[in-house]
Amino acid sequence: MSRLFSTYHINYMMVIRVQGWLLMVESLFLLLPAAVSTYYGEQNVAFAFLATFLITAACGCLMAFAFHNRFRDTSMHKREGILLTSVVWVVFSIFGMLPLLFTSTVSSITDAFFESMSGFTTTGASVISDVEALPRGILFWRSLSQWIGGMGIILFTLAVLPMLNYKGGVTLFSSEVTGITHERIRPRVNQTAKSLWMIYFVMSVIMFVLLLFGPMNWFDALCHTLSTVSTGGFSTMNDGLHYWHNYYTDAVIIFFMLLCGVNFSIIYAVFVEHKIKPLKSNVTLKWYLGVILFGIVAIFCRVEYMDFCDNISDSILYSVFDTISAITSTGFSTIDYEEHGQFVFFLLLILMFFGGMAGSTSGGAKIDRFVVMVKNLKNEMYKTINPNAVRSVRLESKSVPRSVVDKVLAFLAIYVLIIVAGALFLTLLGIPAFDALFNSLSAISNIGFGYGELTGGIDKFANLPDVAKWMLAFEMLIGRLELFTILVIFTRNFWIKD
Repeated sequence: MSRLFSTYHINYMMVIRVQGWLLMVESLFLLLPAAVSTYYGEQNVAFAFLATFLITAACGCLMAFAFHNRFRDTSMHKREGILLTSVVWVVFSIFGMLPLLFTSTVSSITDAFFESMSGFTTTGASVISDVEALPRGILFWRSLSQWIGGMGIILFTLAVLPMLNYKGGVTLFSSEVTGITHERIRPRVNQTAKSLWMIYFVMSVIMFVLLLFGPMNWFDALCHTLSTVSTGGFSTMNDGLHYWHNYYTDAVIIFFMLLCGVNFSIIYAVFVEHKIKPLKSNVTLKWYLGVILFGIVAIFCRVEYMDFCDNISDSILYSVFDTISAITSTGFSTIDYEEHGQFVFFLLLILMFFGGMAGSTSGGAKIDRFVVMVKNLKNEMYKTINPNAVRSVRLESKSVPRSVVDKVLAFLAIYVLIIVAGALFLTLLGIPAFDALFNSLSAISNIGFGYGELTGGIDKFANLPDVAKWMLAFEMLIGRLELFTILVIFTRNFWIKD
């Protein structure tokens, strides 16, 4: 057997060392909620975050420096990058759940891990029924974890640790950044990471300032800013944004949800390089805006016809808000969509499936893949009538390689299969079939909406069996890293070569 097969050489020590650096980065973030807790006089909560900081920093230092002198191989290739990217989100969630356990915010490791994974993957699903009873430090950490995960854990580290640019930076960048292709807006990976995070940070600051002009206090404005630009959806109130019911606040959040569903390379080109061409020529952007417009009009007509709202202003606001919230996978809601009929609900379900643009903070399968699928379908139908014709899928006047088209089609097929498999597993646990299908889609698309008797009420996802929470947490991770990065490590070829 040893003559026929051998394992690939994977530089595990380099993976461990980089994981250690990443943990040290996470430990620094933990100081921020500790400071918030101290400001609000929550000493026990502050101590919990400080204890987590010490544990995380100590583990990080141990992993990064314990074997530094013994192992000199600093190479990191594709397999190391994929393995590290897959593991780091799990490790971050494990250490990120410690404050929830130390403060007794949740009662079990299962709930703590689910909540933490939901935060970092920007899903927004929660097992906490009464968020208003939580300490301010915990509320801030929930939103901050979404902000960190929105742009990407590894992407942030590439920005602050330029040395990784020479040690697998391209592989790490490609493994974490979403999309059909992984274009860089700057020549070097760390320059691209810095530019993306700078845009992300500036957008966060602008939104925070704008929200301060509304009814929110600085804390609520900050938490909702972090949850919005990451398209995460965690709120500080049980009723979410309906608690304030303010047109100005909703309008600000609508604008930034819409903006954060756009490919950040377009935002960079427009606002940094002052180029208008991407706005005019980008086909995917036109589809993204077109689908949103269709959703708004369809929902508005339905809401008005059924007389769901008290006035036309609310009908317009709710139609715009829920359409954009669904397609960007933010998960904020101003109304109870379950009470507004199956048409509105099913339309939102479709929007949730496809999601925003690749290269954004939104979840879902991405509208880019939908565009490629539609164009490829059009070509195949044409070739049915004209079998000798040679036609290619074109985007931005460029031909999309057949290998990319095949990967897109494979992605969508696997995406649907995972949703169905997850739903089938949930039905084995006694969850109604349609509720199971919706929750499976919600998890893999990183949306966080619940539906049905178990997850659609006040108790949210807390009523699910523990095994269902672990399965949905795994789906969140798969969806955030867009399938292949996670699934490939479960294949034989990743570890063994013939």
